[in-house]
Amino acid sequence: MLMNLNLTGKTAIVCGSTQGIGLAAAQQLAQQGASIILIARNEQKLIDAQGSLDQSANQSHTYMVADFSNPQSLEEKLASFLSDKSIEILINNTGGPAGGPVNVAGLDEFRSAFEQHLICNHVLVQAVKEKMKSAGYGRIINVISTSVKQPLPNLGVSNTIRGAVANWSKTLANELGEFNITVNNVLPGATDTVRLKSIIENKAAKTGRSYEEILTEMSNASPMKRIAKPEEVANAIGFLASPAASYINGINVPVDGGRTKSL
Repeated sequence: MLMNLNLTGKTAIVCGSTQGIGLAAAQQLAQQGASIILIARNEQKLIDAQGSLDQSANQSHTYMVADFSNPQSLEEKLASFLSDKSIEILINNTGGPAGGPVNVAGLDEFRSAFEQHLICNHVLVQAVKEKMKSAGYGRIINVISTSVKQPLPNLGVSNTIRGAVANWSKTLANELGEFNITVNNVLPGATDTVRLKSIIENKAAKTGRSYEEILTEMSNASPMKRIAKPEEVANAIGFLASPAASYINGINVPVDGGRTKSL
């Protein structure tokens, strides 16, 4: 029997979906037949992203403008926007905190990152979990980082908050599994995104090394000697969102070419 990857008739919320991994995930899920609700801050970029989505299964794609720096506003918008919609899939994906050593990080950096990642993720889950229960189908997929397995140098706040999100996710998986709702984490390694470019540029400015030298170093850290394409991370998301992944729950899936040293 062939794997069932078909998402026709299902609706997916994809956060941070105007670029990078979020956009690639939205495009992948649309290719599998899902209707997509894009969420991000920039309306024009949302309109452009919406226009890039496959509609061959007669899907209806839409978007919602939201800023994850304000969880209360997000909660209010979701209550109104989703009132008449069924939701089967949620992709939590938010740009990571700024880099830097953890020992010099300010308290506001932790508070802001905690709100944008864990609190907003939780707001989204609260908004969709009953809809997933009613549908008898739920997939919650959190795009986090390989740092939940192995903390990354000079990403102190990110390492801390990502670890919290991973433990929150595992707890949710234990609680929601009986309702046919799975909760899993995708852990990208170095991926060709705007965030990676920013990290490399900041490191180059601080160390005096060239962008190309740092990129090569990052590429060589993977056994595959290259960084990932956003579409490669999106492929893992598409599988976990599908009926084929019905008994995969509460796990971390690194998509890093084998860079992470731990199992």
